[in-house]
Amino acid sequence: MATVSELLAVAAKEVGVAEEPAGSNRVRYNTWYYGKEVSGSAYPWCMVFVQWCFAQVGASLPARTASCGALMRAAKAGGSWVTTGYRAGDVVIYDFGEDGTTDHCGIVESAGDGFVTAIEGNTGVGNDANGGQVQRRRRSVELVVGAVRPVYEREESGMDNIPSSWTKEAVEWAVKNGLILGDEKGDLRLHDTVTREELMVFLQRLHELK
Repeated sequence: MATVSELLAVAAKEVGVAEEPAGSNRVRYNTWYYGKEVSGSAYPWCMVFVQWCFAQVGASLPARTASCGALMRAAKAGGSWVTTGYRAGDVVIYDFGEDGTTDHCGIVESAGDGFVTAIEGNTGVGNDANGGQVQRRRRSVELVVGAVRPVYEREESGMDNIPSSWTKEAVEWAVKNGLILGDEKGDLRLHDTVTREELMVFLQRLHELK
């Protein structure tokens, strides 16, 4: 069993990976899932990307499937389906046409104020559900049908696992912005409205922008 932070770290490293050539569905996640190189419109891979990320950290989902609808049904049957209060580590499923279909999915990095930010496979500007690239997307919760909430290993509290090379700068930023209460030289604790997973995402994004 893995932690949310471990899963998000794996997914974040894949941002920017794209099909080669464009429109071919030739991408390593499909090769992993099907055990061979595949191409053609029969192999859209948003769910396969999610499955690959979970496999890298030894985390489990309700079903091994390439179908958003199949995972949703398995989650409902297993009691791991939620439709409100989305949070980091959830696997959100979207209905872009608002017609009751399951069009696309992603792994939530953060959520709040009516939006979710998720790392998604096979998306892109101009083609949300079959864009051919791993991207970080921010979407309205109105597009979300619901989410699978896997079981994760509980993470230690505090500031453990923040890379030492940028701890001081990151902590100072988090204290200044109210994510952490206390002083970077003293006793630190998370603000009551911030989860540790969300904090780690914020700090990782800050590090990437340096």
